[in-house]
Amino acid sequence: MIIPKTDLHALLQARHASPHAVLGMHLQTKGRSKGVVVRALLRQAGECAVVDVASGVAWPMESVSPDGMFEVFVPKRASVFRYQLRATYPGGEVRQFYDAYSFLPTLGEQDLYLFNEGNEHRIYEKLGSHLRVIEGVSGASFAVWAPAASQVSLVGNFNHWDSRYHPMRSLGASGVWEVFVPGITEGEVYKFAIRDQAGNVRLKSDPYGTYFEAPPNNASVVCDTTQFQWNDGSWLERRRAAAGQLDRAISIYEVHLGSWRRKPEDANRPLSYRELAPELADYVTEMGFTHVEFMPLAEHPFDGSWGYQVTGFFAPTHRYGHPVDFAWLIDYLHQRGIGVILDWVPAHFPRDSFALGEFDGTHLYEHADPRLGAHMDWGTLIFNYGRNEVRCFLVANALSWLERYHIDGLRVDAVASMLYLDYSREAGQWIPNKDGGRENLEAIAFLRQVNEQVHHYHPGALMIAEESTSFTGVTRAVKDGGLGFDYKWNMGWMHDMLRYFGKEPVYRKWHQNDLTFGMLYQYAENFVTVFSHDEVVHGKGSMLYKMGAWHIAEKAANLRALYAHLWAYPGKKLLFMGGEFAQSREWNHDASLDWHLCQYPDHEGVRLLVRDLNRLYVSEPVLSQNDFNSQGFRWTNCQDGEASLIAYLRHDAAEKTFFVVVGHFSGATRSKRVGVPRRGRWLEVINSNSEFYGGTGLGNQGGRETEDVACDGFDQSIELTLPPLCTLIFKWQA
Repeated sequence: MIIPKTDLHALLQARHASPHAVLGMHLQTKGRSKGVVVRALLRQAGECAVVDVASGVAWPMESVSPDGMFEVFVPKRASVFRYQLRATYPGGEVRQFYDAYSFLPTLGEQDLYLFNEGNEHRIYEKLGSHLRVIEGVSGASFAVWAPAASQVSLVGNFNHWDSRYHPMRSLGASGVWEVFVPGITEGEVYKFAIRDQAGNVRLKSDPYGTYFEAPPNNASVVCDTTQFQWNDGSWLERRRAAAGQLDRAISIYEVHLGSWRRKPEDANRPLSYRELAPELADYVTEMGFTHVEFMPLAEHPFDGSWGYQVTGFFAPTHRYGHPVDFAWLIDYLHQRGIGVILDWVPAHFPRDSFALGEFDGTHLYEHADPRLGAHMDWGTLIFNYGRNEVRCFLVANALSWLERYHIDGLRVDAVASMLYLDYSREAGQWIPNKDGGRENLEAIAFLRQVNEQVHHYHPGALMIAEESTSFTGVTRAVKDGGLGFDYKWNMGWMHDMLRYFGKEPVYRKWHQNDLTFGMLYQYAENFVTVFSHDEVVHGKGSMLYKMGAWHIAEKAANLRALYAHLWAYPGKKLLFMGGEFAQSREWNHDASLDWHLCQYPDHEGVRLLVRDLNRLYVSEPVLSQNDFNSQGFRWTNCQDGEASLIAYLRHDAAEKTFFVVVGHFSGATRSKRVGVPRRGRWLEVINSNSEFYGGTGLGNQGGRETEDVACDGFDQSIELTLPPLCTLIFKWQA
């Protein structure tokens, strides 16, 4: 036996940190002879030989352990040579294959340097599993970052999950462990067996895995994400051409893929990625939305988290199909002219033992101090944004969704929780930053970095912040001191509107400020005005049932008035699925939307109104191109609380196109004079009380001519009939 006993015992106990230094072929002197020694550790093999690929000459190997350790000394060889192993297994089966320990590392020093520095923006192409052909040999490379591990092995069905048989090599101070395994093909499942410094072994899924098994196994799956043939080139070119054009029509339909529609005839299962694509595209096109926003589709073990507790950050969830099917969905939507935004969750991750938490026996991805590393609200862990490799992981993750799957933008979840060290914490539960403040300086630097990199590599892609505080400069450019987001959700306006419309009409006159307060900060950021999934869960009631009225017809009238106001008001638009047809019950992630309600006028009318509002919004540039220009908006009446009335103008810079919007939210019918800036006819382009939308039909017969009666600071005005609980939109016609 040539192998030192210490090395043999370490290999057989899966404790050897440098297996490539022992296994494989190495130059060695034996006595007075010079040659090469070859060692192999093969599970269940009874015999093994080394075969010279060039000559076919074979050298039988000596079994030095019943666990499958073989070695042989080949004399008179001055250098290593290309070889295969020929193993004989019980039953006489013979296999000949290349040795995993005969290949050089698949990561170079520059890759590792940039990763440790935090600047390898596409580290997802290096770490994780990747099908490769090396020196003409097909297989898969595996690499994982586990700097505190004492030893790491690759395990899977191919070695019966025995960590002795594919130990990985440590790539020095980088903390990365790597191995290339010939013969591994797509679909192979695997995990990493990580031994910590105390000798404990953790079986971990691949942080960079691109596909996963279903729970409870949660194993990573070798998957080639590069072979899909995309057909959306013209869409991507239009997206690049639109880079920097934030003042454009964006109306987003927020979708939870598992509950939009289901197959009741097939155990009520959700639609797959491919089944969903044509149905969703048809519906979104009919409804006039410009984009869909999917709630998180990265892999997650628990359905009830709605995707917000991610364990596979680089993998579309297995629930609806293969990653290629997910790519097919995006490609199809792009070909239909529909943009795709994905909910992205870099603020936290769950504590599941197979995932990122205490990955190598230390707090690797998360802060060790719970005052920094534990999320108080969700029981999750917070990323250590100050660690270069963690930032690298997250930046690369954002880029991977845009590059592998052509996503058009990311809605970044829970930004407020990232910005503040004291978010949802009491005194003594948080640690101030180095300047003594409450801002999370490392998270702020990370957000700036990821926004800059996304915009650098993918001009036209959108970064949208779900941020609910008054943090300054969320949508200001990084070079100007901002965070660099394109848009920010307008949570304040949403809360004001729901508080106002949740009151019965008789009480609204004392709450006029809810209608007007939002304009004080409207132009401080680039806002998306939202009614999202968060507003229709956890006992908050559906959008319809939030409305302050007793009867469904009155609730529907309130909701139509609210939606018409939303679409006319400055800001991009977002509406969660089901809200567009006034679903009665709260959203349930385990069931389909209640599409049968569309047979009733109170529900179908709301849907038709949303459709027409989208069409008006997209076709009239004034309603989108002036969203961030305060000169394009003017209150004409914001003080008539007694009548629960507001009126405002939307117009272009040249003042050639005007819309006047009148919201009348009391329960009475009124005749009211409204001042307008131009003489002529004002066409009634939207009346939320139209019979077509389920209303009474009371309105203004398609429009009104101006009269030379001064009102609201103008020399002319129009006399309007204001139905109860309605919003009217008029367009000036010279």
